[in-house]
Parts: sequence; structure tokens; C-alpha cells
Amino acid sequence: MPNVLVTGGSRGLGLGIARVLLASGFQVIALARQQGDQLEALRAELTPAETDALHFRAFDLTDIVAIPALVKSLSREFGPFYGLVNNAALGTSGILSNMPDAAIDRLVRLNVTSPLTLTKYVVRSMMTGSGGRIVNISSVVSTTGYSGLSVYSATKASLTGFTRSLARELGPLGITVNAVAPGFIDTEMTHDLSPAQRAQIARRSALHRMPDIADIAHAVDFLFSDRARNITGTTTTVDAGNTA
Repeated sequence: MPNVLVTGGSRGLGLGIARVLLASGFQVIALARQQGDQLEALRAELTPAETDALHFRAFDLTDIVAIPALVKSLSREFGPFYGLVNNAALGTSGILSNMPDAAIDRLVRLNVTSPLTLTKYVVRSMMTGSGGRIVNISSVVSTTGYSGLSVYSATKASLTGFTRSLARELGPLGITVNAVAPGFIDTEMTHDLSPAQRAQIARRSALHRMPDIADIAHAVDFLFSDRARNITGTTTTVDAGNTA
């Protein structure tokens, strides 16, 4: 059973991705600071086989220096990794001129430095297997922009460049690297949006609605499948046509 590491996998989008990957036959290691009620609720819904394939490990991904030891420990426990989903992120909003320097540092640390470092060490584990899949969760605001999200947008844009270049590096090893760019979806990151803002986003999309977590999770699942074996270095936008 191929091993997949999903960061931020205890709730929200990460948990939705874990759920779909479990149904596709992967063994999922969900990584987050706390397990939380949402993950426990999911366990109650799973089949016995899926329950056995779902694991949680607590880890603070801002602790960059501890990442190498984490990956070594997980590889020893579960074996080589086949997949990685870099989903964990902060969605802190704020006008740049008013944002505290410490908040900027936290965003860059978790949204950029952490996934780059984690990927570095997970890739080393992948090299002992045959091929693999990496999916980075970006955002449509990385290309469209959004007032109050300049720092967040910058961190997500960095993942797009990372995806394209890493795909070149890892292609000869049979490892694909892709990104999924969700539009605004109903997660904790969008709770600051007012009902009027949500309605406006839905109105300006081609489908007149907002995507949900399952839409993003199924896009990730496709990129992990054999049907996507020749897709790499791309960004798949899932936004109900908001950027069409």
C-alpha cells in the first residue's frame, strides 16, 4: 500500500484530501500540530481497512530544523514514501503596510520554507522506490491577486515556480510534481469573508458557485493516479470558473 504524507491533514482541505486518497487505496499519514475532532469524526466513518491505513502524527511544521529527523522517523516506521501533499498553510490576511513583521515571517516560514524543506527530505525517501507523486496546494490568488492577501499570495506564487522547476529535476526519476490552485472554498481560511464577499465571488464565477473541499481533493487524487502519469510541472485550477 503506497504511503502518502498529507500536511495539515487533520482538518479542512487536508482532511478532505486524506479521505479521498484513502478511498483510492493509499496509506495516509496525516501531519498536523493537533489531531482534532474532525479527524476523529472521519475515523468513525471509514471502513476497517481505511481506518488501518490512516495514521496521524503530531508535528509543528514551523520547526524547520526538526524536519529531517521527522522524515527519517516516518520512513523507518512506514517505509519509503510514494506521495507528498504540501497542504499546510497559514492564510493570515492583512494590508502589507500594517502587517507585523512577525506575521510575515510566520507566513513565509510555514507556507514556503517548510514545504520546500519537507519535500527535500521526502524526495530522498522516494528515490528508494519507483516513482512518486508530489502535489503542492497553491491558490488562485497567486496569479489574480486579492486585496489584503499580498503576503499570502506571494507565498502561494512561490509554490508555482517551485512546482515547475522541481518537476524538471525529478522527472528522470519518474516522480511527477504538480500544483492544485483552489479558488475560494469553505474552509477556516475563508471564514473572514463576509456573506456579501462570498456571494460576489460566486456571482463572478462561470458556474455561479464556489468549489468545495471534495472538488479540490478529487483533483489531487487524479494527479496521484496512473491516468496522470504524464502530467508534471502543471498547475490545475479548481475555482468554478472564477478566473475563466
